[in-house]
Amino acid sequence: MNIVKMYTTQVCPYCVRAKALLTQRGVTAIEEIRVDLDASARDQMVELTGRRTVPQIFIGATHVGGCDDLIALDQRGGLMPLLG
Repeated sequence: MNIVKMYTTQVCPYCVRAKALLTQRGVTAIEEIRVDLDASARDQMVELTGRRTVPQIFIGATHVGGCDDLIALDQRGGLMPLLG
């Protein structure tokens, strides 16, 4: 299974929803990077994605996007193949 990395904040309902969907799809470990605790992590997230909102989700080397993007990917049937 590909590594899942997610930029998050502590109080983010979209982060919680994205984590729940990934867990339902069999992901047992998410590398969570808290941008509310580390300003340099937020800067890194913006540099990598061009976005300032959380969550920002990576599966392997692929930037999936945010929670809505993850849900849409799952609905199209693309999430499970990407997870490997």
